[in-house]
Amino acid sequence: MQIQTTRFGTVHLEADDILLFPHGLIAFEDCRHWVLLSDGENDSLGWLQCVSRTEVALPVVSPRRFVAGYQVRVARTQLQPLELAQFDQAFVLSIVSKDGPSLTVNLKAPLVVNLDRRLGRQVITTDEQPVALAIGQPMHSLLRKSA
Repeated sequence: MQIQTTRFGTVHLEADDILLFPHGLIAFEDCRHWVLLSDGENDSLGWLQCVSRTEVALPVVSPRRFVAGYQVRVARTQLQPLELAQFDQAFVLSIVSKDGPSLTVNLKAPLVVNLDRRLGRQVITTDEQPVALAIGQPMHSLLRKSA
């Protein structure tokens, strides 16, 4: 299968490359099928590309890259749909956003993915995490090159 994206051109996919977010993401509730793409310029950065709305691609990073010891604290009910045998099997990503001249990472609403089941969910943490944590200049210049 292939999709024609506005950011990456033609992307070739296998069915098991697709991640299902049954409830979509905040502000993208209608986008349920995504694929995680690597960034050719920056191995710390990935792109969550929507399969159905090919103009939508979100930059994502591991939150642990910016906050040592970052943990996702959520009610168990938020994780049940992911069918995780153990929470440590979860793959956690945070969406990167542009806030004026700065780039920020959302630690309050991370993406939690069960890679074995190809299921994902955006969750809201129960602890005091920032919605917009500013990230460093090196990432900013690399993201600008990739965009």
